[in-house]
Amino acid sequence: MNHRVADIVFMPLIVNLRHIETQDLHVEGEIPAAELDLGPEDEVVRVASPLGYDLEVQQFEGGLLLQGRLTLPLACECVRCLKPFAFKLELTDWACHVPLEEEEAAPVVNDCVDLTPYLREDILLEFPQHPLCSPECRGLPKTAVGEPEKARGAAQAEPDASAWSELDKLKL
Repeated sequence: MNHRVADIVFMPLIVNLRHIETQDLHVEGEIPAAELDLGPEDEVVRVASPLGYDLEVQQFEGGLLLQGRLTLPLACECVRCLKPFAFKLELTDWACHVPLEEEEAAPVVNDCVDLTPYLREDILLEFPQHPLCSPECRGLPKTAVGEPEKARGAAQAEPDASAWSELDKLKL
């Protein structure tokens, strides 16, 4: 049966352990953001498209070794100027060991292991904490920040006044 791209069903990354008993397995595809369960929506970082993966899976020291590439397009808002921009989160030489024995063993159901939580963890660690549209971003124009110039009042009346001079007036 031929599968067209439109026929592909997105789902978590699940690997059947029987498929890798004798040889390594190559898996590639996409996982929708809803399946990744990335937690509450962030104000400045949003998942724009599905997570793309291209991985080799092999048995290794009581578990599975995943190696390959992860890509996730993000829609970000610059924390300095509030301009929206696209950011491509990309892990090109990603590797992860998934234990199948001991206390931290991944759950095995009908000889299958869901690898999605391991991808999720490393993707979240790579999210930009303070996204910038460019390293040179200077932020919002000075006239746009805070109150309009005519409404500043006291700060305009005393041009030499500073926060430090106000603190010096405190009697402690």
